[in-house]
Amino acid sequence: MDMINSMVTGKPVVIFSKSTCCLSHSIMSLIRSFGANLTVIELDKVTNGQHIERVLLQMGCQPSVPAVFIGGNFIGDSKRIMTLHLRNELVPLLMNARAIWI
Repeated sequence: MDMINSMVTGKPVVIFSKSTCCLSHSIMSLIRSFGANLTVIELDKVTNGQHIERVLLQMGCQPSVPAVFIGGNFIGDSKRIMTLHLRNELVPLLMNARAIWI
């Protein structure tokens, strides 16, 4: 967990993804559409990706990707992000994390 915290601290938006995951791509596209600058960690492309994925699963990320952190806090998976978007709660969350300015 400490490893994940160190990876997300100080970054407005961090998405743990896999390069082959279409849901991850969709969530990244959605958040980028608001002008947010993302930090994306592709678990299938980093050396310790399998270890990171196990830690995410232990944290309750089911499935492991996409795992979205905003303002250093774990927000959830694609379903949670889409729910926030449909409720008009995603943009304020991004603004509070200083990921976007409108």
